[in-house]
Amino acid sequence: MSNFYLMHPADQLVTIMERIYRYGMTTTSGGNLSILDDNGDIWITPSGIDKGSLTRKDMIRVTPSGEIDGIHKPSVELPFHAQIYQKRPDIRAIIHAHPTALIAFSIVRKIPSTRLTPSAYFTCGNIGIAEYAIPGSDQLGKNIAAKFQEGYDIVILENHGVVVGSTDLFKAFMAFETLDFTARLEIEAQKLSNPIELTDRQLDLSKHKQQVVMDEFIPQTFSSEERAARREMCNFIHRAYEQSLFTSTQGTFSQRLSDGSFLITPYGIDRKYMDIEDLVRIKDNWKESGKHPSRSVKLHQAIYKKHPEINSVIIAHPPNIMAFAVTDVEFETKIIPESYIQLRNIKKLPFGSSFMQPEMTAESFSPSSPIIIIENDCLIVTGDSLLNAFDRLEVAEYSAKALLSANELGELVAISDKEIEDIEAAFNLKD
Repeated sequence: MSNFYLMHPADQLVTIMERIYRYGMTTTSGGNLSILDDNGDIWITPSGIDKGSLTRKDMIRVTPSGEIDGIHKPSVELPFHAQIYQKRPDIRAIIHAHPTALIAFSIVRKIPSTRLTPSAYFTCGNIGIAEYAIPGSDQLGKNIAAKFQEGYDIVILENHGVVVGSTDLFKAFMAFETLDFTARLEIEAQKLSNPIELTDRQLDLSKHKQQVVMDEFIPQTFSSEERAARREMCNFIHRAYEQSLFTSTQGTFSQRLSDGSFLITPYGIDRKYMDIEDLVRIKDNWKESGKHPSRSVKLHQAIYKKHPEINSVIIAHPPNIMAFAVTDVEFETKIIPESYIQLRNIKKLPFGSSFMQPEMTAESFSPSSPIIIIENDCLIVTGDSLLNAFDRLEVAEYSAKALLSANELGELVAISDKEIEDIEAAFNLKD
């Protein structure tokens, strides 16, 4: 949604609360959001009103003098919102909610590891823990504000939930969504083995991953093929976000066109609202004028150059698959026929392969290895069409979820080598 920052504070609150509630990160009565506007007014969600049906008329404005303007009472947590804004003038938006994964960390009084993926580390930053106090109490406000005053932008509340502050509501949401993702990832990974954290050197390499510099061209025409591809890609991108295969800013699709050029998702644009004009066309080493393609564009180029049979590439970070990316456990595909038929043999490459050695990474794909896991980074899925690649992505995530559940039940029994040979013969899977 490119015009999010021009929306009225009340509309921003409704938009973000709808996302938080819809994706199961709070309950009907739980959670509150606020924005501090340029006039010094605090716009905040109401107390005791269904979070699943809020409208802009339900939002409350609280003036610097304490005057309340609205048809409801403001959230009972208004005191800590006000105290954070007082202690941290750089913070202009706050999210407080109770996602189940973060509640789990709050009740064992631990902080999720943000060193499992670069995105979590650089998006979430340093995280503190605030001592327990009664919700809505002045003491809770003091406990939380004190942590923000120490320089934390995210604070886990003991036996309660999480508070995220940022310069605007969408950036706060990005950090909140990313922290929830890494909390879920750590919990799932623990079912397999101890998660492996990124080193300082690995994080530094990722930090200095640069935008790709490319010459620009201005498209003169748009073929019917390209128009259809743009529509199809946006539909699948939205579906990927709805199914938690993507986050708001993480996840890349590309699709090759018949003239050898390809379309790719842009860098830094909200996947939930991605539209056809946001996609970037890449032709040889030229990019569509005025747009910024995904920083993985060189990898996509290398894959298409090496493999004429591949027409679509997806890079994603689904939490169940990523549990295998952040542990030393191999992903077993020989669990049910569909998993093996669609996924074949999934390779795992070292962290940094995708952006430091794109040519080598591209060489690693084959008909028997259409999917690669990059340690502590992502899953790369290829297909002969966008539908084929997306189907493989879904099957991989469903299979990963089944493997994690099976691990809790007992020892895994894979399909035998003879049975695999029969499957390969029946479905013509021999290379």
